[in-house]
Amino acid sequence: MPKYETFEELPVWQEAAHLYNVVLDLLETPALPLSPGFRNQLDRAALSVSNNIAEGFERTSTTELQNFLGIARGSAGEVRSMLLVVSTRPKLKPFVRDLTKIQGLAKSCAKQITAWSKSIDASRVQGKRHLTSEVKERRDMASKALAFRQKFLRDLTSTHPLYNSPEARTARGEAVE
Repeated sequence: MPKYETFEELPVWQEAAHLYNVVLDLLETPALPLSPGFRNQLDRAALSVSNNIAEGFERTSTTELQNFLGIARGSAGEVRSMLLVVSTRPKLKPFVRDLTKIQGLAKSCAKQITAWSKSIDASRVQGKRHLTSEVKERRDMASKALAFRQKFLRDLTSTHPLYNSPEARTARGEAVE
């Protein structure tokens, strides 16, 4: 998975932002036969998807990120559920295409969030700035092994077969041809 510097770069956040804008387009439709409460809840649920992805991304631990991704996924499910509940109402027949598009976007967001969450679970990294103790230990061991090898090569006697090797000369700070 590529490393993203900001949440705005995340394809799933972009999809969630698109979801919200499509919901807004629907809600701004004149004479849309939905109650004010339904409109308000749909608006809030749709916006919650992108907001929770962003908030989770800005956190420093994987646990926090996973919690916010779970909320975002739940909000995407809420959007789908709300539209499924009203999709068979006769007064909404003219809006079926819009409802279906929004359901598809919400489903796409949920799938992407699930895939991202699974990839985080499979990762050895615990957070943006934290590595698991196993990874830290391996890195520490590799660093110590490299330091030992460099010292070994620097301290070789001139009669040792590796003394004039490029690696030994580099370790001693000599120019290598």
